[in-house]
Amino acid sequence: MTGPSAKRIALIGDVHANLPALEAVLVHAHRHGAQAIWNMGDFVGYGAYPDEVVQRLRQEQALSILGNYDIKVLKFPKRAEKWRNSKHPQKWLAFQWAYEHLSPRSRKYLRSLPEEIWTEQHGKRFLLTHGSPASNEEPLTPDTPDTRLEELTRLAAEKYGAPPDAILCGHSHQAFARQVAGTWFINTGSVGRPHDGDPRTGYAILDLGPDRLAVEHYRLEYDVEKAVAAIRANSLPEAFAQMLLRGMDLGTVS
Repeated sequence: MTGPSAKRIALIGDVHANLPALEAVLVHAHRHGAQAIWNMGDFVGYGAYPDEVVQRLRQEQALSILGNYDIKVLKFPKRAEKWRNSKHPQKWLAFQWAYEHLSPRSRKYLRSLPEEIWTEQHGKRFLLTHGSPASNEEPLTPDTPDTRLEELTRLAAEKYGAPPDAILCGHSHQAFARQVAGTWFINTGSVGRPHDGDPRTGYAILDLGPDRLAVEHYRLEYDVEKAVAAIRANSLPEAFAQMLLRGMDLGTVS
């Protein structure tokens, strides 16, 4: 870091109700000097700790946005019957269980959150978004073409009046950092539900100063067995446990 005005920010996303993974990330981030937490959304889903995750990130005073999964969980009471016929049964159950295990206070807090945040730090412009500036369900990955990233930068510039220096995202659960036409695209990876075959939790730290913007991604061991035991203790589908044990998505393990 460069100078007293520099700042270190932990970039997290896709916690998916996995409190043991989140706790491991927060311990590591604070040990490495993180002064703030920026959260790209998907607090809940599949894990056994939806309310605890929301409360823990509120305690951290994290700067948070909603993810597409959070939005679906909040909509569950009104969409339950329609989704029963259109969603995979285990996904439907995951929405139901997450909604029912969020406290009214946590539901109210989640409903208060935006889907995007534009913020300026040290003269640099940042857009926090879950998927992309075009859709919270668009996955940005290491393989997303430069042409698409340039389109998304232009879209953000039209919306906010200036091109962002960095677009921060999650959703794809694929960590990367690329600079395209002067804009950084930084995907945090997934704290709570990796699906690249590596069950370790993942996040990034942003080093920010007047003349510095650098990012480093981390993968960390955490108490996977505790997260799995909680899933089983709550009689959730074994596939949800296998996702964590194997570091795979639902479609692969079910």
